[in-house]
Amino acid sequence: MTDASINSTSTAHEAQFGDYFALLKPRVMTLVVFTAFVGLLAAPVAVHPFVGFCAILFIAVGGGASGALNMWYDADIDAVMKRTARRPIPAGKIAPQEALAIGVALSGFSVVLLGLATNWVAAGLLAFTIFFYAVVYTMWLKRWTPQNIVIGGAAGAFPPMIGWAAATGGIAVESVLMFCLTFMWTPPHFWALALFMRSDYDKAEVPMLTVTHGRPATRAHILAYTVLLAVLALALAFTDVGGPVYLAVALVLNALFLKGAFAIWRRDETAAEADNYLAERRFFKLSLLYLFAHFGAILVEAGLDRFGLGLSLGGLT
Repeated sequence: MTDASINSTSTAHEAQFGDYFALLKPRVMTLVVFTAFVGLLAAPVAVHPFVGFCAILFIAVGGGASGALNMWYDADIDAVMKRTARRPIPAGKIAPQEALAIGVALSGFSVVLLGLATNWVAAGLLAFTIFFYAVVYTMWLKRWTPQNIVIGGAAGAFPPMIGWAAATGGIAVESVLMFCLTFMWTPPHFWALALFMRSDYDKAEVPMLTVTHGRPATRAHILAYTVLLAVLALALAFTDVGGPVYLAVALVLNALFLKGAFAIWRRDETAAEADNYLAERRFFKLSLLYLFAHFGAILVEAGLDRFGLGLSLGGLT
């Protein structure tokens, strides 16, 4: 990230608290916090409320550190994309060097304190997540391969595993499947966004699948990943974190998600242009509900288990 124009305007405006908060990608942090919280509570080990609060706080800080490092390195891309041009660095609110310092400092802070508050397995997973997002995805995959979202999605999928590890000190089938749920959800979610935001990626020369392979291939990939996602989502129902509530939610949402993916796949380019990508926009909005509802159902099952009301469907664990 060496765009001179960013450096020249970075001190044009005095940064406010909101600018520093925006640097941490609060929307992404919301997903990180929620899925980590679910992983923590779904684990079969009771955690003291204060320890649990500290764990979620430090995981959130680690997620924010990743966001700051991503914005530091991607400031040149963000400056030319309509969706990201108003972020703190391209908008001239925060200097790139300041964002880098904040990201590095918060990374070390979050990992060390998570390790001290819970255990070093959870801290190690958090450290790897920050490294994966900031280095493997942001600095390498994003600008190099159209599979950037597929592989890079692992960074956003680790939080439930970190939450689980914070409670148990280890990894289990359930936490891996929660990771897989988020991992497989990421490509169709972001490819749907890329379908109606392709001009941004064209201008930034980011090799998103829509740019390198075109819209028809992207739609086919969305359908394929949605089918695989449905299988993984339903598999979770038959583990110790699943149950009838989760199964009901998964059946309804995956039916809707598959329907939406099929509707996108069967469309031709002319029809998509004519209605301004309404199907893709609907699918993208549904994808936001999809993940939160699945993890919300896991949270409900965890609550039922705490009161002895849970009903196991048997199977995987």
